[in-house]
Amino acid sequence: MRWFEYMLWGKIWLLLLVLATPGPGWAQGNAAGQTYTDARGGYQLGYPTGWQVMPGENHRTTFYVGPDWETTPAAASISLHPLPDNRKSLNLLQAGQLDSVWRYVTSLPRARVYRLEEHDENRFQELRYDYAYDDATARPAGGPRRTRVLGRRLWREGYEYRLEYRSPDRPDPHRAAARQLLASLRLVNPGPPSRRPPPPPPQGCDDKFYGIAALRINNDIWEDDCRTIHEFSSLDPAQPPVIHRRVLPFQSYALAKGFDNCLYAVTKAPTNAPERVYRYNPATRQGEYTSWQLPAQGSGGVWISGGTDDRGDLYFSTADGNLLVRVNPASGTVSTVWSTDPLRKARYFGALGFAGAGTHANFCFDARRTLYQVYSTDGSLLRVNIDSRQPAPDILPLDGLPERGGYSGILLQNDEFGNRRLFLAGPKAIYQIDMETKEVARIRRGVYTDLAGCNLFRKAATDEPSAPVLVRAPWRGRVLDAITMQPLPRAGLRLRPITVSARADTALALTAGGVFSFPARPGNLYATQLRLPGYVPLDTTFAAATGPYAQDVLLRPLGVGSTLELENVQFSRGQGELLTTSFPALDTLATLLTASPGLTIELRGHTDNVGDPQKNVELSQRRVAAVKAYLVKRGVAPERISGVGLGGSEPRASNTQENTRRLNRRVEFRVTGLQ
Repeated sequence: MRWFEYMLWGKIWLLLLVLATPGPGWAQGNAAGQTYTDARGGYQLGYPTGWQVMPGENHRTTFYVGPDWETTPAAASISLHPLPDNRKSLNLLQAGQLDSVWRYVTSLPRARVYRLEEHDENRFQELRYDYAYDDATARPAGGPRRTRVLGRRLWREGYEYRLEYRSPDRPDPHRAAARQLLASLRLVNPGPPSRRPPPPPPQGCDDKFYGIAALRINNDIWEDDCRTIHEFSSLDPAQPPVIHRRVLPFQSYALAKGFDNCLYAVTKAPTNAPERVYRYNPATRQGEYTSWQLPAQGSGGVWISGGTDDRGDLYFSTADGNLLVRVNPASGTVSTVWSTDPLRKARYFGALGFAGAGTHANFCFDARRTLYQVYSTDGSLLRVNIDSRQPAPDILPLDGLPERGGYSGILLQNDEFGNRRLFLAGPKAIYQIDMETKEVARIRRGVYTDLAGCNLFRKAATDEPSAPVLVRAPWRGRVLDAITMQPLPRAGLRLRPITVSARADTALALTAGGVFSFPARPGNLYATQLRLPGYVPLDTTFAAATGPYAQDVLLRPLGVGSTLELENVQFSRGQGELLTTSFPALDTLATLLTASPGLTIELRGHTDNVGDPQKNVELSQRRVAAVKAYLVKRGVAPERISGVGLGGSEPRASNTQENTRRLNRRVEFRVTGLQ
């Protein structure tokens, strides 16, 4: 008994010692797993039930499956590292960390990038990655093992948190749990002491722009508004705006945005008397009159437009264009820029300034001291050099604007990639114009009297010389052979947004290494068209990330007997009717069959095992028939397509739970002939 008592008291003292020791700890969480917290390291994550924890030195911790860490089939490790002094204060995303990781990964043997994307959460930045390569350090019988790496790198206060899971690149029963473990990681306070100096106060113009809403609905009746301001994001102006309802104390046609991110407006009342400028702060939703007083409007009637130049000065113009005034916010001085419309000197002015013609005084500035005006009748652009007061020798027409009359606002902004974008407030909508291609797209409905923004002239938040802005597309990838992982630079690649009908297909150039880049809109789905004789794409639809990211596109070589799944081919539940989301994948297959006249295929339909087996076979046959009918409608000869419905007889995943059972509901095609 004495031996037993000694052992019992020893375990009790050990337990008390563990509970009394500060630092990393873990507690039983929900049924999905347990929670591990390293308060000193500043992170917390959840790990699956059945996994073990092995804390190490310097905040390095390993989570693994099974009783033995050295022989575990699956392990994820997190570590914390101080960044070098010359990088501890940088935003590493802006410094090109994605480019650095991209170059490293693509230099690995037979690398494939599944996903590489960045996220800027203001409080911290992070990079998420998923790639595979031939691992020369792991050589089982038959050559190097192919390794899959899933990971996250987060940067906060001068430290890097790195969480990675490595496993063989083959079906892995632990990968789903590892993804949940990675996704659960979050940074907590207090964490290690900051190694970064206090950030400077924000300076310069942000990416938001604004418009004065001309109309509102009152008791189901449209009436004049001109006091409500709508707030848009240059990143995604098609999204519903933030509404600042009736925040102006008067009706206004003219709006300017200062470098302090406040809005400045003046009344539209035709008083022909001096008027004070009103300042509204969208962040606080508070407003007040300034001491700045604009001169009397003269016979021009009303102040119709406002704008901001590259120096941060504010401008206001009357409706006839004869009076343009400038306000210097720093000194509060108000001066007249011109009192006679300089366009009167242009040879084409007679076509604009006749009695009853539309206005042309709505304006904005570009970065080259040029004032852009919009002719309200057809949306044409007029230009005047603000320093020399000289008009441009010609008018810039814009093709593709759908209606005549009512163009009331114009604004130049930088988009998220540093490219210039022109926005026009039209008679019933806001339009976006690509300044290089002159392509016009309607981004949202609405009637607006003026648009205001200034991120085109954003100043650096430091007195030090700023590094050149790296303009890059958010999606970068390579076109690779799915078997050899070698680049296919001869492939033809086109992308089309599925959710934006205003955009046509875009043909992408490939480098000798098969690399492409494309300015995808965050959150959009894109349909790919890949053409290379003897190949077929593995995927036809891709989802864009919220920021710059990388993802490779794979083509699989065709051979008789090859079987490929038609990704994203979907049907109405329990029916044989195709959903519209299936069309991009089927269009790609139709294009492949059209380009390869000697190619014949067999369509193979599959279901899960839920329900009557015979009815599942019949359902799979109806779905095969629907796919064949679609391809025949696209011009493929019916004798080139055979089909079979297999029901649930050939599952590729477990039918015991829905998240794997859905993988069995699919349509494949098998190559039966290739000449």
